Amino acid sequence: MEEPRPPLERDDVLRLAHELMAGTVSGQFRLPDDLAVVAASGSGAHLYDLDGRRYIDYMLGSGPVLLGHAHPEVVAAIVEQAARGSTFYVLNSPTIELAQRIVEVMPCAQQVKFASSGLEATLYALRMARVFTGKPKILKFAGGFHGSHDVGMINAFTEPVQYPCGTFDSGGVPSGVADDVIVSRWNDFSMTEDLIRRNAGELAAVICEPMQRCLVAAPGFLRMLRAVTASAGVLLIFDEMVTGFRFALGGAQERYGVVPDLATFGKALTNGMPMTGIAGAAEIIEVAQPQSSLPASGAYYGNTLNGNPLCAAAGLATLGVLSRPGTYDRLEATTGELRRGIERAAADQGVVVQLLGDGPVVQVAFAEHPIGDVAGLKRADSARAGRFLLECARRGVLSSGKFYVSVAHSNDDVDETVEVVAEAIAASAV
Repeated sequence: MEEPRPPLERDDVLRLAHELMAGTVSGQFRLPDDLAVVAASGSGAHLYDLDGRRYIDYMLGSGPVLLGHAHPEVVAAIVEQAARGSTFYVLNSPTIELAQRIVEVMPCAQQVKFASSGLEATLYALRMARVFTGKPKILKFAGGFHGSHDVGMINAFTEPVQYPCGTFDSGGVPSGVADDVIVSRWNDFSMTEDLIRRNAGELAAVICEPMQRCLVAAPGFLRMLRAVTASAGVLLIFDEMVTGFRFALGGAQERYGVVPDLATFGKALTNGMPMTGIAGAAEIIEVAQPQSSLPASGAYYGNTLNGNPLCAAAGLATLGVLSRPGTYDRLEATTGELRRGIERAAADQGVVVQLLGDGPVVQVAFAEHPIGDVAGLKRADSARAGRFLLECARRGVLSSGKFYVSVAHSNDDVDETVEVVAEAIAASAV
């Protein structure tokens, strides 16, 4: 019998991570080695590293762990389904029940298709839009992130050199991709309406995050998008990877009262299990139905784990918890306490900050000027924001830029966080 391997020390694990995984599980987020967290477990709002240190976690798996880590009802649902089978590649009861539940709660949803990642969901949504409309082009906004596929990497984090011509935020993207992408400025009414109307004959869809990263839409901007796209024969797609199920059961479309043609949603549905999807009008979703003849006329939609029953069981359990009276009220109240505490901590030190975001998502920006688009965000003091986040991590509070608040965060967690934030603001000054 093989002897069990002794547990590795933190330094050994970090060395292996550098050797085998380029030091991180994500290309975008990486803490320096002296602060790098090697997670051992998570429970509720807390994450524990290999050394047993506890962190108050506002990363939450980059957002989706809305109920907190290892929520007992979600765990029980996964375990129960695992005993029945992990994946089938055919229709199964948990997935059908979950689709039915989404149609009940999401305003735009008449039909649902599932995927495993946000990248897949937005890629397929754009494909459906092109097939349904018979038009090739997509309009997106500078600074809007829609996954790391080729279209998503056009001005995902930056402004174009000259609107509306897109530029690339990654190598390896074929130059021709930009020919079918029009880039507008977030919250710019006149530019956006003009671009939609001038390009309506070739424009399949406008895709946006209803809250772009943490930049809230200006009053009336989403309603303008809905009205102009409808009159121009262009589809409106809400990318609700961040806002879906976090802002309300019906997502941002419920919170803001604007209903798109299609919406993509993310892993908040399953409390972090790898299931995402697309919801929308039946006539659009149906272009992805299997075609018995002329397959090129439909939108191919396929993935081995689409409709995975383990994830669907987690989704049903998650929606069950979120549907209980008072859940979203408590989530909003906890976030409100966090916002007010951060504002006080900064004001007490005479430091000007803006708290971006809406609902249970908060981003601290060190800036005096109004921030309404990616250019305004770039003018904020990003160096200090980076130091601030590192000082928070040093003191046991984890955030990758946004503070995602979960149902599991308590008043005690918020009080401790505010104390840490006050120290981190002071320590981040040059």
